[in-house]
Amino acid sequence: IQIQIQVHVRASAQQQQLTTDQFDRTHQRFLKLVKEIPGLRRVAARKLQELTEELANGIEEASVNIASDPFEKIKNRFLTFKQQHFLKKPDHFAKLATSQSPKFMVIACSDSRVCPSNILGFQPGEAFVIRTIANLVPPWKENGFPATSAALEFAVLSLQVEHILVIGHSRCGGIRALMSMSDDGTISSDFIESWMTIGKPARLRTKSFAAHQHFDQQCSQCEK
Repeated sequence: IQIQIQVHVRASAQQQQLTTDQFDRTHQRFLKLVKEIPGLRRVAARKLQELTEELANGIEEASVNIASDPFEKIKNRFLTFKQQHFLKKPDHFAKLATSQSPKFMVIACSDSRVCPSNILGFQPGEAFVIRTIANLVPPWKENGFPATSAALEFAVLSLQVEHILVIGHSRCGGIRALMSMSDDGTISSDFIESWMTIGKPARLRTKSFAAHQHFDQQCSQCEK
């Protein structure tokens, strides 16, 4: 993906320069013709007005297409990041390309509404982030697949982060799934409930001291 984006951006820049050169040559030729043949002014004015309206309509259509195409949005955001950040700090990003030394490890929920970088303002190189459903960290299991544990080990032993920050949030779908689990062990999903069993102790404690509260309040208590 990185190579494709770089190639696309490079090709776009070359095409943009070519288009600019063509525009400048055409513009100079147009001014020369109008100056040499005064009778062309009225015709040229009418043509320019028609062309301007056509271009304006084209811009509106292009804006609609970009707004409705999620991949165009992503591409434009990447180009904006490159122009406003990457190209303005070449030394900083060159250093990041060779190493990282974040002060924080962040364990956050996968929920799309609570991105740590946006909420806490982390910049590239400042935080090593792992995101899981309900920001849970599973206990060590000998024959398991320790993705979260591996990330923790790398952050602590290799990157030597100074702080580990766990971020929870309200109205968490994972916690709601945990609190909705059947007491008889019935499973209604392939993976979610299996993952959420990690939080079973929290569920039992919440059910115990918040039994008199309605379900939404129980979920809120469990999130804490």
